[in-house]
Amino acid sequence: MGRDLHSYTADSFYIHLGKLFYAVAAVDKVVKEEEVDTFKKIVENQWLKFDKFEDEFGTDAAYQIEIIFDWLDENDPEPGEAYLEFEDYYKEHQRLFTPKVKQMIWKTADAIAASYAGKNKSELILLSKLKSLLKN
Repeated sequence: MGRDLHSYTADSFYIHLGKLFYAVAAVDKVVKEEEVDTFKKIVENQWLKFDKFEDEFGTDAAYQIEIIFDWLDENDPEPGEAYLEFEDYYKEHQRLFTPKVKQMIWKTADAIAASYAGKNKSELILLSKLKSLLKN
């Protein structure tokens, strides 16, 4: 049985969230253990409860956020590129970003940045860009 369009949309949505959250954690060139722990707790406690989308294997699609984050962390791509890919996706699919979703995104990104010794300059700059984007 093939996957429906909704499944592709959910997977793509969560994949791009994974890219964004990786970019926040990695923007200062190091993904710290505290950032990963905070991120995974938020996925477990908030994103997995957010909706009931499942992937083709019957797994909650929100796990895509973690899978992509972990893959990016292992492969160490440029965080700025990951952020730009999220930004492009956001602009092309604004209907998916309800006020509640935007609030969850902001809380997650802010918590990741604050989880290790407060927010540094590169994190503050990226968070500022994100805040501006989410206002649109």
